[in-house]
Amino acid sequence: MTVPVPGALGHPDEPAPRILLVEDDDVIREATTMALERYGFSVRTATDGLTGRTAYRAEVPDVVLLDVMMPFLDGLSLCREIRSVATTPIIMLTARADGIDVVQGLEAGADDYVTKPFDPMVLVARIRAVLRRAALPTPAETTHELTTVGDLTVDHDALVVRVGDVPVDLTPTELRLLLELVDVPGIVLSRDALLRRVWDYPAGGDTRVVDVHVQRLRAKIGKDRIETVRGFGYKLVR
Repeated sequence: MTVPVPGALGHPDEPAPRILLVEDDDVIREATTMALERYGFSVRTATDGLTGRTAYRAEVPDVVLLDVMMPFLDGLSLCREIRSVATTPIIMLTARADGIDVVQGLEAGADDYVTKPFDPMVLVARIRAVLRRAALPTPAETTHELTTVGDLTVDHDALVVRVGDVPVDLTPTELRLLLELVDVPGIVLSRDALLRRVWDYPAGGDTRVVDVHVQRLRAKIGKDRIETVRGFGYKLVR
C-alpha cells in the first residue's frame, strides 16, 4: 500500500492520479515508479511501445509518460496514435535536451518533456502541471463566459472553442495557451510569460515548448490568428 508523503497530490480520500509509464530501461522504469508512488500516484508500466499501446487501451490513464527510443513501437509513434484519438496529457522522456527528440516529441502531440537523467521532483512538478491544465471546472463554477474575436469564440467555463459554427478539438495545453492569448487580444505575450502561465516553468525555460504549441494551435484555429512578434513573443490578432 502506498502512503502519500507530505506534498503528495490531492486529498487522502481522492483517488490517486493514474500514470502510465512506458519505458524500456529496467532501472529507470523501476526507480521512476517507486518515486511516483511515493508522491501518491498510481503507476502502471510497460516495457515497449506495443505493450504501452495495449495498456493504454485497457485503461486510459490520467497522464502518459513516454520514452522516445523503444523497441517494436517508438514513443513518437505511440504519442501520435494516442493524440489522434484522445487529449490525454503526454510527457515525453528524452535523453537529448538539445536534440531533435524534443521538437519531434512536441510536434507528435506531447504536452511537455523531461530530460534524462531527471530529478523525480522535476517530473512530479511537470505531472502536476499537466493535471492542472487538464482539470475541468465544476458545474457550480460554470457561467459560460464567452470571448469572441472575429469568428473565433471561446467559452471559458465549458472550455469549448469554435471557429464559426465548427467546434475545434484542442488538447488541455493548447486550450490553456489559447485562453492566455484570447484574454488579451492584440497584446503581445512573451514566450517566458507563456511558459510561466501555461507550463509553470521558471524564467529561462525552454521556449521551444511554446513555439511548437503555437504552431499546433495555428493549424487548428487558423494560421493568421496568432501573430509572431519577432524576438519577443505572440499575440492574438484582433
